[in-house]
Amino acid sequence: MQFHPAAQILSWCLLVTAMQVLASVQLSITAGLVLLCTFAVSRHKFMQLVRRTRWIMLSLLLIYAYSTPGRALLDAFGTLSPTREGLADGALQLTRLLAALAGLAILLERLHRQRLIAGLYTLFAPLRWLGMSRERFAVRLALTLHYAEVAMLRGKGSWQDTLSELLEPHGATEDGRQRTENRTMELPLSRFAVADALLLGGVILILWLALR
Repeated sequence: MQFHPAAQILSWCLLVTAMQVLASVQLSITAGLVLLCTFAVSRHKFMQLVRRTRWIMLSLLLIYAYSTPGRALLDAFGTLSPTREGLADGALQLTRLLAALAGLAILLERLHRQRLIAGLYTLFAPLRWLGMSRERFAVRLALTLHYAEVAMLRGKGSWQDTLSELLEPHGATEDGRQRTENRTMELPLSRFAVADALLLGGVILILWLALR
């Protein structure tokens, strides 16, 4: 079933919000279901996201383990030991992060670049009330995603090299002058359907139950 890209993006945002307030038992059940769906639909994409964020997750666990007051896990190490409460809180935050990455993997698997930009373009509609152009936001986002993807696939250099390639001007000639190119971008815009309303309604219901 094809849902509107904006509905899928908004559903993911609402699910991530709901998981921030779920208790440990409800969070474990919800995260487990999301992970099962992810392994069935987009296992490869999810593992890519996990590999790219593994150091962030390790740092998050260590920060909670050593900064949260509580009982020492290893009494022999005294103050150098992580706390049990810190490890529990860190594991809870890691569960939230893994569930969010799992949902993002499904989202990226279902929405290719143009559909993703089309969904964000729809969600940017309120910018018109502020006198801002959502078309410019969509174009800049498209260029950012394009050059980021090109830089990531170009080689196996260090992250500093990748960052330098992202920051350098594109479309320049050999003598350093900037070359301008006229390009058009077509977005697959569509209308909201009953299925989209049901999807958002279900996610809003989950968020409401989580906030009770």
